[in-house]
Amino acid sequence: MRWVDLKASILDFWSEFRRQKGGLLGLFLLFMLIFTALAAPYITSPDIPKKWHSYWEGNPTTVPPTWYNYFTSKKLAPHEVWGVNDVKFGAKGQSLGSGMKYYEFTFTYDNRYDVPPKNILIRNIKVNLTNLENPAHIVIKVTRPDGKTVQLLDTDFTSGETFQLAKMGSVRQAIFLWASQFEDPQVVASNRETIISTMDVMSVLFAKAQKGILVNPEPLKGKYKFEVQIFTFNPGDKVDFSNMQIIFTGRTYGLMGTDYMGRDIWAGLVWGTRVSLVIGVSVAVLSVLIGIAFGVTSAYLGGWKDEFMQRVNEFVASIPTLPILILLAAAFKGHVTLWTIVFLLVMFGWTGIAKVARSMALQIKEETYVEAARALGAGTGRIIFKHIMPQIMPYAFASMALSVPGAVLTEASLSFLGLGDPTKVTWGQILYDAQTNSATLNGYWWWVIPPGVAISLVALTFVLIGIAMDRVLNPRLRRL
Repeated sequence: MRWVDLKASILDFWSEFRRQKGGLLGLFLLFMLIFTALAAPYITSPDIPKKWHSYWEGNPTTVPPTWYNYFTSKKLAPHEVWGVNDVKFGAKGQSLGSGMKYYEFTFTYDNRYDVPPKNILIRNIKVNLTNLENPAHIVIKVTRPDGKTVQLLDTDFTSGETFQLAKMGSVRQAIFLWASQFEDPQVVASNRETIISTMDVMSVLFAKAQKGILVNPEPLKGKYKFEVQIFTFNPGDKVDFSNMQIIFTGRTYGLMGTDYMGRDIWAGLVWGTRVSLVIGVSVAVLSVLIGIAFGVTSAYLGGWKDEFMQRVNEFVASIPTLPILILLAAAFKGHVTLWTIVFLLVMFGWTGIAKVARSMALQIKEETYVEAARALGAGTGRIIFKHIMPQIMPYAFASMALSVPGAVLTEASLSFLGLGDPTKVTWGQILYDAQTNSATLNGYWWWVIPPGVAISLVALTFVLIGIAMDRVLNPRLRRL
């Protein structure tokens, strides 16, 4: 075909395709999916696939997205990460004599929420000690909006330690002792150990100083000023705050919340787009090409060769695909790669297309121009690829688009069963983790609904494109 003719065919196809509103919507959604897949490292972070299967320290676990606050009466504290520029230093290496040095910084947290942060982390304070037998010393105090001061921590430390205030036993004990003076003495005496072990440390710290603070704390809103003092005891000791982080572990996080490992579900959805598109498109293209080549060859050869090829087709088609895929994936569990899944899906996905292609080829091979090509001495390969295949390609393009949703759903099913590629971030794996950790029973809707909607969106995208292409390329449908 000459370039002029090919260009005219493409323009004619586009002219017809533009009239299909559903097809244009599908095309727009496809461009959005491709953009998301390509821009994943910039939308989120380039190291997401590497760290996806590990615990995300500092992130809250199983919390809803930040915009959830717009739909709930109780406002939940969002996740916040502060750096060294968000604190105010009062002293930075002030000498106290005898080799002692004093460091001090403060930061103010404005609590405007009904439910305070889950935890407060202070980490990445590096201390270079000349004598490990004389560690540094840290004191953390907080002055509340009501003017009351609580000493949270008073302990030695070396370097690089993470101070998780809500999880440290000494902090829990200090807050309990402070809050006990406002609680009913009988409640404290009768339930002391239970209260200490079960109380929400942050809820008590950010609560009104009144009766019930330990068992039913009411939020005290306002500004909380935290003061951190660090002492070193040797002349050569140095403290580095350059990479320090203060993390207020929120009750909400990001656009889509987090899962049980503190992983950002939004990041998983974005990176999962890549896997879905790669698997969907690869499986659809390979299955259709193999199916059409097999069906056309079978029809053209005819006779006992056609019969043999059809028996092979029927044998493969009779195999229960999903159970076999589950068995094969389970046999290689832990060693399944993305391309292994593609191979398995293609191996069982070409049979239906081959049947339709054979039926079409049986009609086309009886056409006059095919008989003329054969009379002129054209070989089997030339007739198949020059005269028959071009007539079937419109059906092939529509079939490719319509085959993508099935491939995406099958891959998601395998991943949902824990049989996918363990090195990739997929929507099916997110649903598998949600199911394993009873997300539905616990009401973690943000962990279940987004990946399900994403899978449906990919399926809808290619269904819209496939139907539009079928209408354009099929003259009968075009008239409907």
